[in-house]
Amino acid sequence: MKRFLVGVLMFALVIAILASGFFFGIGYYLSPQSPLSKSDAIVAISGGDTEARTAEAVSLYKAGWATHLIFSGAAADASGPSNARAMATDAESAGVPKSAILLDETSANTEQNAADVATIIHSQGYQSIILVTSPYHQRRAYIVFRRALGSSFTIINHSSIDQQWRRSHWWATAYSRNLTMQELQKVAYELASGQQQ
Repeated sequence: MKRFLVGVLMFALVIAILASGFFFGIGYYLSPQSPLSKSDAIVAISGGDTEARTAEAVSLYKAGWATHLIFSGAAADASGPSNARAMATDAESAGVPKSAILLDETSANTEQNAADVATIIHSQGYQSIILVTSPYHQRRAYIVFRRALGSSFTIINHSSIDQQWRRSHWWATAYSRNLTMQELQKVAYELASGQQQ
């Protein structure tokens, strides 16, 4: 009997450890980060905290990680400039030359970001990018861009900083919990519906 109880306790302990690892690992799964290396371009897609994404892309450019920036995103307000144009304006104000910036001004979601940016990338003959988005969105963006660019293309994941979401504390607020659950559902959909290369 004692042996049986010890076995049950050990089993329960293993289950608890696995459940804890899964719980704490969710944020890290959604926000994969790659070691930085020199790339052909830095791609920043709008959405979430667009200003933070732009600032991170500009910081990477100024640090010399790539010679070109690609900003992607349609207008949030049809009466104003595209998100990509607004991002470019901010980058130029921060000292990035206009000649170093390429724009995709028509994409309204992640799938369109990937498809339209892929067209730019292929036209320029690029072989590698640093992909910048919000940390909670990084996994899904990577899946969609990988599908659009193919398995041999180099994609480096590098998120901007989000003040309201941390991968190590994704459960800390109702906002971050809801955002995390939404992203997990979207990632699951991408994995189930698309043919990832």
